[in-house]
Amino acid sequence: MIFNRIAVLRVERKLSRKELAAAVGINFQTVGYLERGEYSPSLELALKLSEYFGVPVEFLFSLQPLAPLSAQFARPENR
Repeated sequence: MIFNRIAVLRVERKLSRKELAAAVGINFQTVGYLERGEYSPSLELALKLSEYFGVPVEFLFSLQPLAPLSAQFARPENR
């Protein structure tokens, strides 16, 4: 399974699934499958998505569960 932050970034930027799908040239249902981890993107699609969001591909996708973004910025005493 490939884990991702697509939903987090999409919601943060106030994008619908249809808007994101149109921007990267895929069906809007594919966005839902990606967000739920039911579909693994091709390398081309992974690169298109990371370019669209302006983040490194390894920030967007991982083979391991991704920590919540808030956890990355928490102070050590708050963890």
